[in-house]
Amino acid sequence: MNIIIRDYISGDYSAIQLLWAETGLGSAQRGDNQQIIEQSIAMGGRLLVAVLPSGEVIGTSWITFDGRRLHLHHFGVSPAYQRKGIGDKLTVESLRFAKQKGYQIKLEVHKTNVAAIGLYKKHGFQFLGDYDVYIVRDINSIDG
Repeated sequence: MNIIIRDYISGDYSAIQLLWAETGLGSAQRGDNQQIIEQSIAMGGRLLVAVLPSGEVIGTSWITFDGRRLHLHHFGVSPAYQRKGIGDKLTVESLRFAKQKGYQIKLEVHKTNVAAIGLYKKHGFQFLGDYDVYIVRDINSIDG
């Protein structure tokens, strides 16, 4: 399949929102908006976008940087284009970026997402079996 992996441009935002809704990667609760995306890129992250020659956005790999590690988020491919090697290409480009930056890269994946787990393991990701992940999504719920 002929696809292009390129960096995010602001004109991609609407198509990315639709893709993230389609793949279950986006929701209002997550607080991921265009400003946050562009801020994360300015802080040393990257948002890779898989597009068809027509320009249709069919996949993303959002890599954020916290000054210590890179974190892979919102990694997904449109269901109509899954199992065609696009996730593999996005993973390779994501890891190339991590190597270029010189930082470890980590991700979270649901334990039932067997296909994604297989893809990540194929590319050298290892399971950190001794961690549970917790989050406060609603910052207004924090006392003080």
